[in-house]
Amino acid sequence: MSGYLDKSQSHENSDAKVRRKLLDQRRMEYRRAIEAHAEQRRLQQQWVDYPELIAANYLAGKQASARRSAPPGR
Repeated sequence: MSGYLDKSQSHENSDAKVRRKLLDQRRMEYRRAIEAHAEQRRLQQQWVDYPELIAANYLAGKQASARRSAPPGR
């Protein structure tokens, strides 16, 4: 009978470990999402401080795409 109890307890322990592991994974995903969101907000705030950089990057991107789409010159 003690063998039956040991198997039962070991099965319960492994189930608890699996549940804890899944919960820890969910917590870490949630934490990473919060950190990524905070980092994105921080970067956006930095960009707001320098609106001329936003305009310069936009114009540089437009010029680069125009050069790529232009037919080759002869």
